[in-house]
Parts: sequence; structure tokens; C-alpha cells
Amino acid sequence: MKVYGHPASTCTRKVLCALAEKGVDYEFVLVDIMKGEQKSPEHLARHPFGVVPVLEDDGFVLYESRAILRYLNAKLGGLAPTDAKDLGVMEQWISVEQSYFSPPAMKAILEIFFSPMKGTTPDPEVVKNGKEGAAKALDVLERALVGKEFIAGSFSIAEITYAPYFQYLFDTGLGDIVKERPNVAAWWSRISERPSWQKAIGKAR
Repeated sequence: MKVYGHPASTCTRKVLCALAEKGVDYEFVLVDIMKGEQKSPEHLARHPFGVVPVLEDDGFVLYESRAILRYLNAKLGGLAPTDAKDLGVMEQWISVEQSYFSPPAMKAILEIFFSPMKGTTPDPEVVKNGKEGAAKALDVLERALVGKEFIAGSFSIAEITYAPYFQYLFDTGLGDIVKERPNVAAWWSRISERPSWQKAIGKAR
């Protein structure tokens, strides 16, 4: 397998975590998004929308991280529950992440991350609105995690999809919205301490 991506990319990290969870060897091909290589004709031939990651598996090419995660589960197993109800819950929370959590979270994260590069200070209103939007989703997740170790019975794609955004919340000083919710905080601790996640962010022990 080949993964075309960038180590700082949230969606690349999802795929790297899944592969590490399954102990799969792969070739990592750097697409330097800081230099705009994702918009090169070579990469656009792999991903017509010009983002990362892309998975290549014996000539089969697939883009979009959540699709790649589902493909890896279909091929390798162990990344999703087999019980229909648990599977439904997993898919529900993947949808919540994509629709309600990561969009506002990333608005705040990117405002903090990119402002210094532009020689400006982060707009407090953008950060505030992003945090508040993400926090609303975390309030619902806090209630859903009562008495649960993982969202859908066991570690799954659902955890993987949230992990990169949680990591960047802490890396940009916004982790208080996680810490303020004890069930979410304990859940994140379980995810972030997994060797597969540590490997995905280049901090494997």
C-alpha cells in the first residue's frame, strides 16, 4: 500500500492511525501541502479535488479519508463493530464529527495556526465562534459516553475520525473544551495513548 499525504494533515493522520492499528506496512509518499503540491497535475490525477490523502493498494486508488477507513475495515477487519446497532452508532458519530464538530473546531484551529504566518493575531471572534460550535457537539458526546469506554462498544473508525481534531485543539491551546467534559476527556485519553495514534503523529514509543 502507498499513502500520499502530509504528516500534519488531519485526514492523512486518520489513515495512518488505521494502518498502524492493523500493523500494516505501507509506503508513505509526501505531498507537501505547504508548497502547494496537492494542486500539482501529478497529484490531481490521483485526487481531482486536490487534497490529501490518497491510498493506493495494488493499483486501486481511493481518496477521501473516511472512505479509505471504511475500505481498510472491509479489507482488514477490526476497525468497526459487527453488531448492526453498534455499527449504526459508529456511523452516527462519524456523521456528527463531519457535520457538527470538525467544521467549527477547524475554524478556530486554523485561525490560531495560520495567523502568525500571515503576520496577524488570531481574530478572537472567529476563535470564540469555532470553540462554541465544537463545544455544542461535545456536550452531546459527553452524554453519549456515560458508562462507555468507546463510542460503539470498542475502538473503531469513529474514534479515529475525531482524533486529529482533538489533537489540534490541544496543540493550539483550545483543549479546555475537552477537559471541561470528564467523559470526553477520559475518552480522549484512551484514544491519544494508543500506540497507533502515537505512531500516526510521529511520537511512537
